[in-house]
Amino acid sequence: MATSLEPRFDEVIHAPNRLRICVMVSAVDSMEFGALRDELHVADSVLSKQLKVLSDAGYVSLDKPKGRGGKMRTWVKITPDGRAALGAHLAELQRLAALAANPSGT
Repeated sequence: MATSLEPRFDEVIHAPNRLRICVMVSAVDSMEFGALRDELHVADSVLSKQLKVLSDAGYVSLDKPKGRGGKMRTWVKITPDGRAALGAHLAELQRLAALAANPSGT
């Protein structure tokens, strides 16, 4: 598992919607699918596809408890591996931004 102290570019997280998902769910304990969809301004199918990629990578977990009337709602939570990968990816982006801001290295 990567730590936030080891900058590492992550192809899975880097896609814009997946990066936004990881950042949003890392700021809370868990986030409901509909709220996440509304924040991202994407269709259900787009969010589902991105969550599947993140889930397959082990970066988020999806919980579908039955609510009132038996209706299931999906809750998204970042995993410890996802949090570490996000931290490492953000550190790498910061490192790259610093290089771009000071290309001569001085």
